[in-house]
Amino acid sequence: MWKRLTLALGLCLWLAACGDASTPTAAPTATAVTATDPATQVLRAKASPTLAAVKARGWLACGVHPGLAGFAFADEKGAWRGFDVDVCRAVAAAVLGDAKAVRFTAIPAQDRFAALNGGKIDLLSRNTSWTLARDAGGLDFPVVTYFDGQGFLAPRALALASADELNGARICVQAGTASQDNLADYFKLRGLSYRPVVVATEVEARDTYQAEGCDAFTADISALASARSLMNSPNAHVILPTVISKEPLGPVVRQDDPAWTDIVRWSVYGLMLGEELKLNAANVAKARDTSPDPRVRRLLGVESDLGPRLGLKPDWAFQALHQVGAYDEVFRRNLGQGSALKLERGLNALWNAPQPGLHYPPPVR
Repeated sequence: MWKRLTLALGLCLWLAACGDASTPTAAPTATAVTATDPATQVLRAKASPTLAAVKARGWLACGVHPGLAGFAFADEKGAWRGFDVDVCRAVAAAVLGDAKAVRFTAIPAQDRFAALNGGKIDLLSRNTSWTLARDAGGLDFPVVTYFDGQGFLAPRALALASADELNGARICVQAGTASQDNLADYFKLRGLSYRPVVVATEVEARDTYQAEGCDAFTADISALASARSLMNSPNAHVILPTVISKEPLGPVVRQDDPAWTDIVRWSVYGLMLGEELKLNAANVAKARDTSPDPRVRRLLGVESDLGPRLGLKPDWAFQALHQVGAYDEVFRRNLGQGSALKLERGLNALWNAPQPGLHYPPPVR
């Protein structure tokens, strides 16, 4: 009898559980995942209004620095050149198949975000630091293209060993930049004094410094190297070893078009992956035809549908690499040993370089 009661009680409990809609069902195990599971499905590319506008007009509107040697400047023939300029060209090659399909707008620091949010440009590619306030203020930073930090340029004759020795000095700094706040924070934290000489542009800062209107000049180290290369006697000035901030620089887009953010991000990562896979402008065509490496074949669109997931053609990365070059080529000709700046890769080396840096592009798969 007790066995019959126990069986009946178990049956009642089982029926009650089946009939109670509020009782949670057991979580599916790994074996329950099938080919229809959403995680295994090909995701459809989200429509990008910016991409549609760029394709409709046939060119990319890119905002750049008015004139920063190595990063963005118009040469004697009026052609734009530089590291940030090449980022724009890579995006144009990926999106339109033509790295020349770009119209550049020179934008001062104080106007750059208004121009972007106002729709005057599709992409801002000028020395702009990724910060929380900017990221939360309607802007998106798809990728870091150059890891930098703020430093100080001073006359070699002063034989300074540190920025701490600038106590009481006159320091040139550009208005409307993060450099102003970083400078104030650094000296306040150390109980030091300084006299800010606030100027409107980097050109004015350089000229004021050369004319001895200030004792030192502070900006991103890359900008200081650029300014020094244009001075009357570059070797008479040194960049002090003190680095007072982190400045992750990269392109900026509006925050209301996440699909466009992805396109800009992967256009840059495509150049970095090209370097990682030993591709360059000269060999990428042959690699597309002959490489057995599945990573190369996916990146170049030979055996993947990854381009269409971005709303682009399968050969998006091939076009960027073939027309602009891999990241190391872009760096070398604009900032490195092939340029007047002669900057070392440093933090801007790939993660797997002999002297590793911070660039770690995600896999294309």
